[in-house]
Amino acid sequence: MMTHSGPTTSLDRIAESALRLLAFLSWILLASFLVVAFGATRARAEDASCGGRDLVAEMAKSDPAKLAALRKEAAATVNGKGILWKIGKPGTKPSWLFGTMHLTDPRVLKLSDAAQTAYQGAATVVIETDEVLDPKAPLKVMAQDPGLMMFTDENTLEKLIPADKLEGVKAGLAARGLSLTALNKMQPWIVTSMLAMPPCELTRSKSGTAFLDVKLAQDAKAQGKAVTGLETIKDQLSAMASLPLKFHVEGLVETLTLAPKLPDMFETMTLLYTRGDIAMIFPVIRSISPDGTASGENYAAFEEKMVNARNRVMAEHAVPIIDKGNAFIAVGALHLPGEKGLVALLRSKGFTVEAQ
Repeated sequence: MMTHSGPTTSLDRIAESALRLLAFLSWILLASFLVVAFGATRARAEDASCGGRDLVAEMAKSDPAKLAALRKEAAATVNGKGILWKIGKPGTKPSWLFGTMHLTDPRVLKLSDAAQTAYQGAATVVIETDEVLDPKAPLKVMAQDPGLMMFTDENTLEKLIPADKLEGVKAGLAARGLSLTALNKMQPWIVTSMLAMPPCELTRSKSGTAFLDVKLAQDAKAQGKAVTGLETIKDQLSAMASLPLKFHVEGLVETLTLAPKLPDMFETMTLLYTRGDIAMIFPVIRSISPDGTASGENYAAFEEKMVNARNRVMAEHAVPIIDKGNAFIAVGALHLPGEKGLVALLRSKGFTVEAQ
């Protein structure tokens, strides 16, 4: 990640917003319930690509030197290639680590032959949080700790959004079939989790199509397999709540600013995912910002709490499951690469982890 020591500029904030959306992809399983309650869209559910463009293909024609630099950066990321990994431990059946995208896109839902074989043969299927299988789970969390999802004091989004941004936010929400009045008491990260999804994803979710992770867990239950999770919805929401409110309000505003680019972002990420080019996702999405940088401190805090810290928790919770053997562990693909990713963390715990 590129950083600088000067003041954060508006261009930097746009770049940071793009990266924040990337990290949201490792969190927004919960959005599958929220969009049903609040989402609306005019997009057709059968549109697989959401109408976006392949930014990598375009860059190959318009700026091959830039694309080569991004590929070089991706190649330097450890464990950045591949979404299916075999986990080995002497004396036990191998388990599998599978990187997902929390999307309903048919191209994402279709597993490779190798992944399908590993999934079908596993005795236990593990996702980030098995609580997403319970439609009432978010309501239970809200009943236990209302402040994780809603403002319980005098705060509202309308009061927190800067005055010069308010009309733009209202217009942006209206374009997505949402109103600030209806969302006014919701925590900004909940709203952003909905806005981070392209309209066609919202349509498919509202029609009952499950995210890949949820589909894997639902099908496993139907087949009589054991299903469990590595964390809870409350864990995820608490991590978000621990970040400054101002950061989240800025993120909400900036996500709406990025709205015209969302279809291109998701189409490009989906294509990179289906090719197993996970380490390319970060550089390519960062490059869509005007200056290709990100302001360091805010995003670094976000990445630590929402990606790195969660990686450590998931790795710890995965150990006893892997010790038993024959598990299929499916988590967001962005949790896999890098020196702080799950592949590296599981290796540090003594397992062999090999790309398939």
